[in-house]
Amino acid sequence: MTHFTVNRPLRLLHLEDSELDHELTLAHLKRGGMAVQALRVDNEGDYLRALEHPWDVVVSDYNLPGFSGLVALDLLKAHMLDIPFVLVSGEIGEDTAVEAMRNGASDYLLKNNLARLEPALLHAIEASETRRARELADRELGASKQRLHELAQHLQTSVEMERAAIAREIHDDVGGSLTALKFDLAWIARHSTDPKVVSRVNGALETVTLAIEASQRIMHNLRPAILEQGLVAALQWMAARFERRTGVSCHLRTPPAALEQLHRLPAGVPLVAYRTAQEALTNITKHAQASRVEIDLALAGGVLSLEVSDNGRGLSQEDLSKARSFGIRGLHERARTVGGWVDLSSGPGGTTLILSVPLHEGATRAAEPPPAVHENQDPTEWGEL
Repeated sequence: MTHFTVNRPLRLLHLEDSELDHELTLAHLKRGGMAVQALRVDNEGDYLRALEHPWDVVVSDYNLPGFSGLVALDLLKAHMLDIPFVLVSGEIGEDTAVEAMRNGASDYLLKNNLARLEPALLHAIEASETRRARELADRELGASKQRLHELAQHLQTSVEMERAAIAREIHDDVGGSLTALKFDLAWIARHSTDPKVVSRVNGALETVTLAIEASQRIMHNLRPAILEQGLVAALQWMAARFERRTGVSCHLRTPPAALEQLHRLPAGVPLVAYRTAQEALTNITKHAQASRVEIDLALAGGVLSLEVSDNGRGLSQEDLSKARSFGIRGLHERARTVGGWVDLSSGPGGTTLILSVPLHEGATRAAEPPPAVHENQDPTEWGEL
């Protein structure tokens, strides 16, 4: 009939001061075909000691000498024990029964209706097992989500580290070799008198120059060297470059009072803010059809805030719910690597993306004021050749 009759007896803790009522209770359960292993207690001390052992269900009388079923229920909750609790009494009123159910009792019934005891116990136990299974599933799901977030954050960090390593190799190896080759070609051009050789050398110099520019562009995309001059300088350069490339007006606002603190952000935060602005501007270029973009960088109440807004066509719900819309999801995961979050709002009047990063007190680092960056200057250059 049930797993208690097939595998093992029902472990029942019975809080009852009447031996006769205890035997009557067991008789009703056995009559229903239920195997029962029961212990009767009638005072608080014995009850607390009994709770040290595993039980499938607690059946309690409402009134006992110096004790009560409601107190027993409170003690069960105080001990953080998830055991079904069924209240049985010959004199319980409806108000008391409702109060008991609100306090966590699984069920209640009168002693003159013990025929309902077996289904009441089975229902209480089943409901308890279902609740525990659901809580376990919720905990496992939460743990799984946390592991997924940690993996995503690890991948974000690993990608940035790999990008930095490749950028350094391009700068040190490829850039150095191309620079040396350009010097050699320039030397040959200066010392050659053969017009054909000079022509070929000049052509090679143009090719090498294009390769150097491509290397600089690739290196910048991998690891923005401009961040070494501070987040404000990096965003100024990005906004100017975006406006120059797209023709869309792009204005950066930063509070003068917070400039010093913005130059002393914790490690990792400037790169997250830079990548967020970069992704936002990329999306604006591809989809927004905007004529104006505003970037606001602020630091207030210990929270760094980066807001990128445009006056474009906005995003539809279909755009936001695309199964392969990984750009915005990547921003959420990237923000989590520094304890921040991303909010996105969009409508017919445009789209606004906000990155918020709480900064712990004392987490800023000392830094020298960065040099000014001119809008025509590419801070990823290796120098004039």
